[in-house]
Amino acid sequence: MGPLTKQLFEHSRDHIYAFRDEPFTLASGRKSRHYFNCKKITLHPGRLQMLANVLRDEIIPALGQSPQAVGGLTLGADPIGCALSLAYNAVGKTVFPLIVRKEAKGHGTGQKIEGEVSAVKEVLVLDDVITTAGSTLQAVRAFREAGLIVNQAICIVNREEGGEEALKAEGVQISWVFKKSDFSLVKDPD
Repeated sequence: MGPLTKQLFEHSRDHIYAFRDEPFTLASGRKSRHYFNCKKITLHPGRLQMLANVLRDEIIPALGQSPQAVGGLTLGADPIGCALSLAYNAVGKTVFPLIVRKEAKGHGTGQKIEGEVSAVKEVLVLDDVITTAGSTLQAVRAFREAGLIVNQAICIVNREEGGEEALKAEGVQISWVFKKSDFSLVKDPD
């Protein structure tokens, strides 16, 4: 962990991580005694700004290039994409935020993706938490159907439960800010 990532971890861990004996039901349908509510980062101004700086200054440079666009499936990726776009804007770089709707609009132009899609060729996919990567893959497929290149994704928390492998099978390399084992003070079989 880089220094900014460590600072974000210290400011966030008690807010986003919960463990209990009675399992939580996750978006994937799986059950787990570990729960991550990354909205406690993405919907908190100070933590969200810290996250955007971590992504811009520590995580994304390790990928080897700055993105043209960032985004993912609404709602998890929306605040991350907008904050990251603003963080890049603060250092004089334009990175467009894109939002993938869960369903195409039933009116107007019927768009599935919002934002400056025609201004970019490649997008870095974002998500808050990845378990099986179902939401992330939905965004990857939507971007690819729109003609965009998708080779990389980033999440706040990798639950280490198969999402990384599912993305690799689709040709997408995943990076993360934290992984479940960073938070797991209680070791258990799930």
